[in-house]
Amino acid sequence: MNKESKIYVAGHRGLVGSAIVRNLLKQGYENIIFRTSRELDLREKVAVDQFFETEKPEYVFLAAAKVGGIVANNEYRADFIRDNLLIQMNVIDAAYRNNVEKLLFLGSTCIYPKLAPQPLKEEYLLTGELEPTNEPYAIAKIAGIKMCESYNRQYGTKYISAMPTNLYGENDNFDLHSSHVLPALIRKFHEAKQNGTSNVEVWGTGSPKREFLYSDDLAEACIFLMNNYEGNEIVNIGVGEDISIKDLAYKVKEVVGFEGEIKFDTSKPDGTPRKLVDVTKINALGWKATVSLEVGLNKAYTWYLENELTTTVNN
Repeated sequence: MNKESKIYVAGHRGLVGSAIVRNLLKQGYENIIFRTSRELDLREKVAVDQFFETEKPEYVFLAAAKVGGIVANNEYRADFIRDNLLIQMNVIDAAYRNNVEKLLFLGSTCIYPKLAPQPLKEEYLLTGELEPTNEPYAIAKIAGIKMCESYNRQYGTKYISAMPTNLYGENDNFDLHSSHVLPALIRKFHEAKQNGTSNVEVWGTGSPKREFLYSDDLAEACIFLMNNYEGNEIVNIGVGEDISIKDLAYKVKEVVGFEGEIKFDTSKPDGTPRKLVDVTKINALGWKATVSLEVGLNKAYTWYLENELTTTVNN
């Protein structure tokens, strides 16, 4: 991409898309286009076709997706597979038919088998059964990967697929019913602190291990890959280190300043035992994460506090 390239960021209001926009602007890319979901429903083929025909973007970051945590993934299974398949199919096909120079598709590490060896290498894709609770979402993402690969092979397009690990940061979803574990913990501990609650309940045993990547690190990686990588092979994006949910809970407790106890509800599901990605490939290409979990947690909590205060004032 050059600084004048016309760049479309799909999903610009979300955790990933907003970080990509911030980092594009920071790096001097100013010709960025986007639409809200009200202005353009990516599930509607005719609307997507018209948008691409009118705007003719040169580069596309496909960060739009229906996402959620373990509860949402398990309860809204049909929504997750339908909406994500529609978004991917419409955007990728419209990109091809309107001669987009390059497209980056964002997947997820949930594409890997539940019991795959650790750390997760890119070649482990489709080598075993998926985690049952998020299988519909994972299958949709795998379809997106294969769609990019298939268009490259048949039509000579330059579509690449990146697999980020668990994300957090600005514009995260803090809804306790549909959020991922880290933002959910931030909100739980904050509300317990505000309400003077004696303890905070955390789902599961606390033993599963997860890796957490700050959203701005991911955005930098996506821009780096758009400028430096071509190929059908997927690329993991992560930090290369993980932490148990129990230890994470205690870190969030410290950052928030909650002084009560933590109780683990072992009747609730743990999900995949471990999800650490192998980042050898992207590190070899020349990119490495720079935001530590401690720094990222403080940034995420600061954003949450400012967002909550703004919401309160506006209401």
